Amino acid sequence: MKTPASGPRPAETPEIDAVDRRILAELQADGRITNVDLARRTGLSPPPCLRRVRRLEEAGFIRGYHADIDAQLLGWQIMFFAIVGLDSQKEAVLSEFERIVADWPELRECHMIRGGGDFLLRLVARDAAHENALTERLIGLERVSRVQTLQTIRTSHARAGVPL
Repeated sequence: MKTPASGPRPAETPEIDAVDRRILAELQADGRITNVDLARRTGLSPPPCLRRVRRLEEAGFIRGYHADIDAQLLGWQIMFFAIVGLDSQKEAVLSEFERIVADWPELRECHMIRGGGDFLLRLVARDAAHENALTERLIGLERVSRVQTLQTIRTSHARAGVPL
């Protein structure tokens, strides 16, 4: 399926109704569902269903489609979080940090946070040595003043999306 470009939603977010929410719930549960099956599950005929999906994509409610990959089967044995503090909270410094780490293939998420640090990163590593190398790489960045890492032992819940 085509993946719309992600980005900020328009200032005036369109209203969505119960049928739109049902479409979103079905796509969140199964992004590979055919339009015919989606239409059947939501009580629509296929053409109006497809128009609604396209409208939800264009409005930014649907940011893309992806497969949920088992990282460990592909050799990514460690998932860890890093709380990163910078020496300045000026927008230029924050944006530069985001730009730098965005290029790291091991980076899965980057969140600017409040309280206890400036950023929370979720990263994957092949092994402990790789995790240590990534941590050292973070510590070595010019404006980074502190890094705290938290290694995941077990993940009991990892839900995609939001409650609909």
